[in-house]
Amino acid sequence: MKTSDIPLKAKLFRGLADPSRLAVLEALRDGALSVNEVVRRTRLTQPNVSMHLGCLAECGLVIRERQGRFVHYEIADKRVVKLLDQVEELLGEVGGFIAACARYGRPERWPPRARRAVRPTKTSLYRGRTRARVRP
Repeated sequence: MKTSDIPLKAKLFRGLADPSRLAVLEALRDGALSVNEVVRRTRLTQPNVSMHLGCLAECGLVIRERQGRFVHYEIADKRVVKLLDQVEELLGEVGGFIAACARYGRPERWPPRARRAVRPTKTSLYRGRTRARVRP
C-alpha cells in the first residue's frame, strides 16, 4: 500500500461514515430508485436525501438517470455493494467490540427522530420577539 493513498482512503471512509449517506447507499443496493423512493425507505427528509445523493454522485459512487420527469439514482459500481456486504460480514464478528469501543464515541441515533412542534411563548409574543419554545 502506498502511503500517499492513505489520505484518499480516509476521505472515502469519512464519506461512508455519515449515517444518512450510508442509509441512502443501503436503499440503493437493490437497484435504481427515485428520490421519493429513497425518502420512503430511509425516513430521511427529501432535501437531506437530495443533498446526500448529490454528494455521492459527485464522488462517483452513484449515477443519475433521467426517466421522464423523474431522476433515478443507482450505485455506480457493484464493488460498493460488495463493500457494504463485507462490512456486514465483518460486523457480524467484531460488531460487539466496535459498539463497546469508547474511542469511537457514542453511536448516532438511527433512524433519526422526528422534530417536535415549536410554538412561540407568551413572553416572546408580548415582546415582539421570535423566540420559540419546544412543546413537550
